[in-house]
Amino acid sequence: MLDFLAENNLCGQAILRIVSCGNAIIAELLRLSEFIPAVFRLKDRADQQKYGDIIFDFSYFKGPELWESKLEAKPELQDLDEEFRENNIEIVTRFYLAFQSVHKYIVDLNRYLDDLNEGIYIQQTLESVLLNEDGKQLLCEALYLYGVMLLVIDQKIEGEVRERMLVSYYRYSAARSSADSNMDDICKLLRSTGYSSQPGAKRPPNYPESYFQRVPINESFISMVIGRLRSDDIYNQVSAYPLPEHRSTALANQAAMLYVILYFDPSILHTHQAKMREIVDKYFPDNWVISIYMGITVNLADAWEPYKAAKTALNNTLDPSNVREQASRYATVSERVHAQVLKFLKEGYLREEMVLDNIPKLLNCLRDCNVAIRWLMLHTADSACDPNNKRLRQIKDQILTDSRYNPKILFQLLLDAAQFEFILKEMFKQMLSEKQAKWEHYKKEGSERMTELADVFSGVKPLTRVEKNENLQAWFREIAKQILSLNYDDSTAAGRKTVQLIQALEEVQEFHQLESNLQVCQFLADTRKFLHQMIRTINIKEEVLITMQIVGDLSFAWQLIDSFTSIMQESIRVNPSMVTKLRATFLKLASALDLPLLRINQANSPDLLSVSQYYSGELVSYVRKVLQIIPESMFTSLLKIIKLQTHDIIEVPTRLDKEKLRDYAQLGPRYEVAKLTHAISIFTEGILMMKTTLVGIIKVDPKQLLEDGIRKELVKRVAFALHRGLIFNPRAKPSELMPKLKELGATMDGFHRSFEYIQDYVNIYALKIWQEEVSRIINYNVEQECNNFLRTKIQDWQSMYQSTHIPIPKFTPVDESVTFIGRLCREILRITDPKMTCHIDQLNTWYDMKTHQEVTSSRLFSEIQTTLGTFGLNGLDRLLCFMIVKELQNFLSMFQKIILRDRTVQDTLKTLMNAVPLKSIVANSNKIYFSAIAKTQKIWTAYLEAIMKVGQMQILRQQIANELNYSCRFDSKHLAAALENLNKALLADIEAHYQDPSLPYPKEDNTLLYEITAYLEAAGIHNPLNKIYITTKRLPYFPIVNFLFLIAQLPKLQYNKNLGMVCRKPADPVDWPPLVLGLLTLLKQFHSRYTEQFLALIGQFIRSTVEQCTSQKIPEMPADVVGALLFLEDYVRYTKLPRRVAEAHVPNFIFDEFRTVL
Repeated sequence: MLDFLAENNLCGQAILRIVSCGNAIIAELLRLSEFIPAVFRLKDRADQQKYGDIIFDFSYFKGPELWESKLEAKPELQDLDEEFRENNIEIVTRFYLAFQSVHKYIVDLNRYLDDLNEGIYIQQTLESVLLNEDGKQLLCEALYLYGVMLLVIDQKIEGEVRERMLVSYYRYSAARSSADSNMDDICKLLRSTGYSSQPGAKRPPNYPESYFQRVPINESFISMVIGRLRSDDIYNQVSAYPLPEHRSTALANQAAMLYVILYFDPSILHTHQAKMREIVDKYFPDNWVISIYMGITVNLADAWEPYKAAKTALNNTLDPSNVREQASRYATVSERVHAQVLKFLKEGYLREEMVLDNIPKLLNCLRDCNVAIRWLMLHTADSACDPNNKRLRQIKDQILTDSRYNPKILFQLLLDAAQFEFILKEMFKQMLSEKQAKWEHYKKEGSERMTELADVFSGVKPLTRVEKNENLQAWFREIAKQILSLNYDDSTAAGRKTVQLIQALEEVQEFHQLESNLQVCQFLADTRKFLHQMIRTINIKEEVLITMQIVGDLSFAWQLIDSFTSIMQESIRVNPSMVTKLRATFLKLASALDLPLLRINQANSPDLLSVSQYYSGELVSYVRKVLQIIPESMFTSLLKIIKLQTHDIIEVPTRLDKEKLRDYAQLGPRYEVAKLTHAISIFTEGILMMKTTLVGIIKVDPKQLLEDGIRKELVKRVAFALHRGLIFNPRAKPSELMPKLKELGATMDGFHRSFEYIQDYVNIYALKIWQEEVSRIINYNVEQECNNFLRTKIQDWQSMYQSTHIPIPKFTPVDESVTFIGRLCREILRITDPKMTCHIDQLNTWYDMKTHQEVTSSRLFSEIQTTLGTFGLNGLDRLLCFMIVKELQNFLSMFQKIILRDRTVQDTLKTLMNAVPLKSIVANSNKIYFSAIAKTQKIWTAYLEAIMKVGQMQILRQQIANELNYSCRFDSKHLAAALENLNKALLADIEAHYQDPSLPYPKEDNTLLYEITAYLEAAGIHNPLNKIYITTKRLPYFPIVNFLFLIAQLPKLQYNKNLGMVCRKPADPVDWPPLVLGLLTLLKQFHSRYTEQFLALIGQFIRSTVEQCTSQKIPEMPADVVGALLFLEDYVRYTKLPRRVAEAHVPNFIFDEFRTVL
């Protein structure tokens, strides 16, 4: 009959594919369970209020139209719903596909069973497959994996969350309407069961059997599978555990399968007492806490509580006397084997001959170790004991007392056993690889010795006093021939023959009185030794390695091992070289990967890579977590060094008096620094001793681990310092901004200096790490802050700055800002608010409008540069850009509301436009202009606020660009020069292309312009005033409204010879620079035609008013005209345009003369 798993056996391949798929689905569910978006849990009040109306559970399906109509009634809800869809559709789809694959899995399994029953697979029936060894394993696994999937889903993804995700997918996805969509079936299978994985939560009635029966499965198949599991040792594990007391461990995997599959036929658990007794006696006579899949543990005393037959059967096992017996037995065993293992691990004890002679003894020791570790770890685990259940608590307390349980001792046993197992495996692997070569070598040596002896007895070789003896000569030649004829491939015959040869050599020594000649004796003894070695070598079998692999399985501790993390870390802290022993433990834990990967590998499934990557990644994360204690301890010492270096040790001047030498020597503090530095280098030495290791499929390089660990700790501490250092009290007078920045600057400098100091002692590039990580922290925080302004938010798992190995911590917001960069930005905006302060452009300084005290100046930005570096300033600049965009968008919607939807304002504007035809001089201008202003008075307050806000942010952006450019020219003048030249060259090329389109121009897909912009902005080589922030449509009346707005503000300002335009009354505050820059930025967003019209209207206003003054013989130039002229002058200065732009609308003699008149 064909091999069941052969490529061309369709029946075997079909079920193998199903099982392989099952293992992959479970890995995907476990992977996804770490990425559940928090909003679907609706845990906190804020989420409930914001999203409660757009996230539904299955009650939605009772009347979808009703819910949707509620949404459509409120535009803001629709907007939120759309935003929520954009942000979450990707992850929700991924979850839906995982849920769909669970349903598809059981449908495929049912179809396979139907095909078997209908005889689709020739000569194969359910019975014949169950008789085949691979067949019965796969069928049992297929059903068991389905049960595990359902349990994993319920444990990791709560019922309510699943319902909300499925409804969201149903509402947002287009795929649901397709004909082959089985949304209804998936919803029926995965609707909430009422189960909660929270500790102390009550178990729902008939759980999990009612959940397992949501998709019906062939009953005869279930009962046959249970029958097989009850009676057979389907994995032939007992051969690896010959001792009867190890039987329950040998059958542990099978027991876990049986536990899950029994829920498909709960009647056995409820009423079949005989069957349950048989199951308990075979699988659970001495254990009641089991691991069902990759470390998911279950306590049968709790799980079988509702089932009468199961509970009764288990009572024998849970009897206090039995519990005591097992606990004390394992206590004794663990003490005994630990002593043995420590003896074996002594340097030089495990030699090749010793190992080959004592294989059974060593394997028995390994078995005892692993069985004891398994029993003690499972039965003392916190996860397996519900603290609210009195009976479970009593059982656990009894175990802890009787087994004299000490987690440190158990962990030490695990460490030593793993080390012993690792050494033994490595020795065996080496012996296996050299087996044939050694065997041939011994054979050659033995036969050569015999040939030499034959020559001795020929009388030719001069060996003292050996007479010629032709019989012995012929006999030895024959033996030499026999030794050479031994065949390596036929090990049994060769072994038998070797034993006979050894006997023959012993006999020849006795019968022929050869003892008298020492040299002959020596030759014979050597040959016997070689023959013995051949027997030993031929007995090195791969089966020993396989047994070790089976016995050393640690998959049950995949999750439990976490409870030992603190012990591991403590022992590393005390003795860093401990890491080498831990390496063996991690490798032992990696053997757990064989369980889910075996079938995927057999099926040649493409999932192999992703599944092995998931589990290997989990394990590597755990290794990182344990070893993180090394960087943590390093940084604790580093903080002491920082303190000593910044506060205690005085800088030695370049010249000093001899008498003062002792004061500057400061031997005490310097000795302290040296001691701490030594401690740090010892820690790093510990981790570097752990050679490069392959964990699953991920290569773990200890140097990389150390660097990542140091980065992680640095990120944690710097992020916390930034978060804590930049929290401001908005009521503080004066502002806390500068003192806080100085304080934070000192902290960051301390980190930087000590980090640089330590680099040589731990062999890392500290400056590189410092710059990379600080820039990552700041960029990530800027990104999170800017998320507030974006519809499609950048989630953590999409962010290029966030990392799983070196995560940037998130802190709960303390005000409207999400991060420290937002708080810094809003504090700067608060203290430079144009309503309270007045910005003097020539001095780059802000003064308080009422007290005329300096509030802040451009020094603020040098301070930020010192504290947060270029990244901080650049991030602040980016955030200001987003804020400007928001303000401009708000301005546009306000323009729509208060101007384009207000009939009276529109009539006023129409009248004014008719009264002031461009190019002409307006007669009776004052009356016309000021009546229009009076009629539109109510709109100017909001208008002024929006314009000033934009102007204020543009001033800040200019200051930031100045600071960036200044420091760039100082710190990296070559970069600054290169960027400026490249920029000029590019612009020249682009201009040339527009003159002559045959010349080259960057194509659509060329990212050059986009990339160079980022560099230019970081180096401050840009003008914020030229930036287009938003795309705009045509707006009617736009130039005239802005013109009216400007002349409406002019009466509030007055000209001062020293300071330019300043506010008349602090009670009615207007600040000139933000006003000019705000208007300029606003006009820049629209077509230049609007700016032309706006400037023409100002020119017309100046000409008309001057004309009126001249005709009325008023000698002074009116203040409003001075203001309008100054506006034009500033406009030309800020935009760097030629003066003729303004002179096109105002005669140049007015421009030249107006300052002399003042």
